[in-house]
Amino acid sequence: MDPETGVRQNPLHLFEGYGIELEYMIVDKNSLDVMPICDKLMQAVSGTITSEVCCGEISYSNELALHVVELKTTGPMQTLAGLSDLFQEHVARINRKLLPFGAQLLPTAAHPWMNPHNEMRLWEHEYNPIYESYHRIFNCRGHGWANLQSTHINLPFSGDEEFSKLHSAIRLLLPIMPALSASSPFLEGKATKMKDSRLYVYQENQRRIPSITGKVIPESVHSFSGYQKIILEPMYRDISKHDPEGILQFEWLNSRGAIARFDRSTIEIRVLDIQECPQADLAIAEAITYALEGLVKRGPLEFSLDALTTIFTECVHKAEEAEVSNSAYLQLFGAKGKMTAGALWRHILQKMPPNPWLDVIVTHGSLATRMLRQNSSLKVLYRQLMECLAYGKMFTG
Repeated sequence: MDPETGVRQNPLHLFEGYGIELEYMIVDKNSLDVMPICDKLMQAVSGTITSEVCCGEISYSNELALHVVELKTTGPMQTLAGLSDLFQEHVARINRKLLPFGAQLLPTAAHPWMNPHNEMRLWEHEYNPIYESYHRIFNCRGHGWANLQSTHINLPFSGDEEFSKLHSAIRLLLPIMPALSASSPFLEGKATKMKDSRLYVYQENQRRIPSITGKVIPESVHSFSGYQKIILEPMYRDISKHDPEGILQFEWLNSRGAIARFDRSTIEIRVLDIQECPQADLAIAEAITYALEGLVKRGPLEFSLDALTTIFTECVHKAEEAEVSNSAYLQLFGAKGKMTAGALWRHILQKMPPNPWLDVIVTHGSLATRMLRQNSSLKVLYRQLMECLAYGKMFTG
């Protein structure tokens, strides 16, 4: 780490490595109600209550809410190929560890009937002061804090030039990512009329200090010093009166949809709802990296933050059915006229090597769309999704 800039020395170059993080709910195997037992799971795996357990190429860690566990690559992987099988193996391993508790992992980005005001429990162990600080400042008893599970993609860069290219490409693609990944159409036992309810509530969960989340789509920034000045310093300043001990004043406080982690020379994409199985998550990750590689080759591209936010908002509400009519945005991808976000993705991915998992999403719609087609009860629907996760199957609706 460079002592002056805080930037990792000898980092990987663009697309030389990939980091994937998958968050899942722990629920009662029969009722499907949330079970706040991540600490017991970690103890069952490692013999002690800890915030992180390394299990070879995959590690497990806690999140803010005690009913959520994260599976992540222990370090950067050279390729995304084969990662879905590796994650699936660890899903099965965790489910076996949960069996004595009568629990199992449940996918999708939001629990369909959890009442976070009554059921949320914070992680009570290592790093608890961080979570308590968030809770004191923002009151984490809400869906945007206590009931959300996502997939994160970490992509490396080396130096300001690569950062500029990658950050520019990511901010351009972020608005249409929910068109592929939306999986949270239900909250509190009913359809919300939004296919990505997780992102909808996420936009509001830190409204007390707006500079932390911004407009979710990050501002156009092209260097470490620019990022410090435009994004990091304002939010550190704004939260300092609520956080006099500086517990939260680090890069990870930034809650935009993609955040730069200069401490490890990566950009972390955070707008993706988690899917029904790792195969679907990794298929989406492959689609996103394929699209980003094409944009990066063109160098930094500028686009209005307000225009990107408008497209993003439409995709949060309608996923792949959102209409994209901004001709300048469509031209970035060699498209023209009006089209849905789903059609735009089909256009972007038309030369990508075949991927049967991705084909389900592109052909049959986002997981949210497939879930909404079901006429069964929520419990029946989510039991099917739990089985999809347990056995690595796509949900076709």
